[in-house]
Amino acid sequence: MNAVTTTAMQEGLQNCPVCGLLSCPGSGEGRCPRCDEELVFRKPASLQRTVAYLIAAAVCYVPANFLPVMTTVTSGGKESDTIMQGVVLLWSPTGWPLSLIVLFASIMIPSAKIVGLLYLVISVKRGSIKNNMQRVRLYRMVELIGRWSMVDVFVDTFTVALIQLQPLMSVEPGPGLLFFAAVVVLTMLAAESFDPRLIWDSESSKENHRHPTG
Repeated sequence: MNAVTTTAMQEGLQNCPVCGLLSCPGSGEGRCPRCDEELVFRKPASLQRTVAYLIAAAVCYVPANFLPVMTTVTSGGKESDTIMQGVVLLWSPTGWPLSLIVLFASIMIPSAKIVGLLYLVISVKRGSIKNNMQRVRLYRMVELIGRWSMVDVFVDTFTVALIQLQPLMSVEPGPGLLFFAAVVVLTMLAAESFDPRLIWDSESSKENHRHPTG
């Protein structure tokens, strides 16, 4: 006998995103009886908002990597560096670990987050039921690494604050830093907007069509 897969939404169960309480307010959406947080079966317009944030992040990603993130002012003049130029300058027998951290956190991780979330959106939109566990792990990884994306911003901020030896030398933030911070914030908002429960909806829907009740 084949068992039909049902979801918590079909059973009227809702999990509070704040306190984690599992409740059954009925067929409609209500509020958590413990912390009074609004309960929703699925995040409203999840895919649309995720795509909007990803497009904005992708647009900001280009100037974030091509515009200077830091300008050093010395008696010999000004010198501006992009993120990749900073990675190259940091590469040395003693500074290569910091160079790799900046490379991964500032260039590879933001682009990987954009591509990973875009893949999740497309797979959900197409109603894919393959590799659901792997896609959930991918989403959790995107959420986990998101907090490390601000490493380059923190490094530049500390550098600007510490190296102020005017009139001999000073460091100023560049316009690329603002675009990079925007990329980090937008990808975090995209990850927060995406509802991972949508990954399982297609499988449950196809299972119910395959084994109708009644």
